Amino acid sequence: MPYRRTEGVAARLADKRTRILDAARGLVAEGGWAETQVASVASAAGLATGTVYRYFASKAELFAEVLARVSQREVDVLGAIADSATCPRDGLHGAVRTFVKRAMRNRRLAYALIAEPCEPEIDAARLTYRHAISQQILTLVRAGQREGIFRSGLRAEVAATVIVGGFMEALVGPLSPLTPEYGSKIERDPSAVQQLADEIADLCCACVEIHAPGNVIPLKSSRRKSA
Repeated sequence: MPYRRTEGVAARLADKRTRILDAARGLVAEGGWAETQVASVASAAGLATGTVYRYFASKAELFAEVLARVSQREVDVLGAIADSATCPRDGLHGAVRTFVKRAMRNRRLAYALIAEPCEPEIDAARLTYRHAISQQILTLVRAGQREGIFRSGLRAEVAATVIVGGFMEALVGPLSPLTPEYGSKIERDPSAVQQLADEIADLCCACVEIHAPGNVIPLKSSRRKSA
């Protein structure tokens, strides 16, 4: 008769896996990918190092799963904003602003997820979820184009990719452990995060909005004619 796991055994296995992932997430949030080792994850989870390898074949596989879990939460949050938005412009602004504010809540973890150099397996997971985030932004861009709020001449897929690349790149400096002045600035002035979030969101919306004729920003500077 083949062995079948009881519900109790399955629950214990699931619990250990969750403990490992939670411990890894906590350590990455403290020191990033490079400073987190399997032995330290095992210790934080209250397990033997060998037990971690029973669930994850390598450190890269474990980290890729950590990135996937955290990133999926961000995708879900943006998806909820996109689904509930009554105005595409407000939805886009709110989605970008929310992403920025959530990233700044845990700067070290967000930096690891967005920009920190990492192994190919982790980077592949990063690209997968960046695409998933782009799909949520794409929903809002297309809705804005249908309603005549966003420029119809833009390819929606390209616009969504540019917006996501833009707000993630804008966060690299504020999130980076190499720029600790952002942390002290936030501690001195909590409104700094709100200001940063609004500025980035405003710029992202400006990429696709239809501007009134008097407010159009020229793309090319005029050159003086030579005498």
